Amino acid sequence: MAKETGKKAEYVRKPEWLKIKINTTKSFTGLKKLMREKKLNTVCEEARCPNIHECWSERQTATFMILGSVCTRGCRFCAVATGMPNELDWGEPERVADSVEIMGLRHAVVTSVARDDLADGGASVFAETVRAIRRKNPATTVEILPSDMKGDYQSLYTLMSGKPDIFNHNIETVRRLTKKVRAIAMYDRSLELLRRVKEIAPDVPTKSSMMLGLGETKEEILEVMDDLLANNVDIMAIGQYLQPTKKHLEVERYYHPDEFAELKQIALQKGFKHCEAGPLVRSSYHADEQVSAASAQRRIKYMKGVEEQENSEVDFSLKDMLQGTK
Repeated sequence: MAKETGKKAEYVRKPEWLKIKINTTKSFTGLKKLMREKKLNTVCEEARCPNIHECWSERQTATFMILGSVCTRGCRFCAVATGMPNELDWGEPERVADSVEIMGLRHAVVTSVARDDLADGGASVFAETVRAIRRKNPATTVEILPSDMKGDYQSLYTLMSGKPDIFNHNIETVRRLTKKVRAIAMYDRSLELLRRVKEIAPDVPTKSSMMLGLGETKEEILEVMDDLLANNVDIMAIGQYLQPTKKHLEVERYYHPDEFAELKQIALQKGFKHCEAGPLVRSSYHADEQVSAASAQRRIKYMKGVEEQENSEVDFSLKDMLQGTK
């Protein structure tokens, strides 16, 4: 889509398919109030995710942002505040676990700001948060989405000691644009991080996401797919980059939904076990569908127990997914 020129800076007009209908339900407003009462941050809010209403109100999924709300990096695509972070809050893991229980989440994603000021990049708090969620919510599957911890791979063992159901680390963009788009992070370091996680925990699905619309070519997108697969990544998510503010990188191009559909098919044909691709797809979009069969079986086991005690419904979509893995 060509840029429109004028006296002001060039811009690309946002297409109709990116305009979403806001559905602010009582459930949504109640959950937002809970986040403030528990003094918790969510990347759903901080990153201005367009899917927040669907995830919070319909899919019983939320992404918690731990380790504070201030990031030590200043990536040019991200809306999260940059500066000097506060001290660690060791009460945060329990508050996250309490909120997961109150919200009745079936899948919780735990991410964080980058904490380059910490020796382990926040790995110990990540692991404790996963353990706290498990103690209070044994049926809830947990996904973690950490930074690259500046290549401190020893911290990965601490991070993975919490035994998450999915490990997610975003490649974000193509190799050529990484320096322009991401602060401090390196393309090959992200790939190595994903590869090392698979070596530590072979049965844990690994996942990575990228944004389109920053000036990449189709050939470069396919190269990212090949690089992720070469490092044993199981799941990929592809979405449209949206400029958070005028201070951030401009959108070079909006991709049509049909182009995302084509990329999804290519990704699956290349060998990814699961791929989400679409204009509004974000890293944790439909994350509850991406857990391994073992994790899904654990969730069903506890949901059956709840059904027997409270006469609630079992998630039969997970049963279908498990049958497909046999």
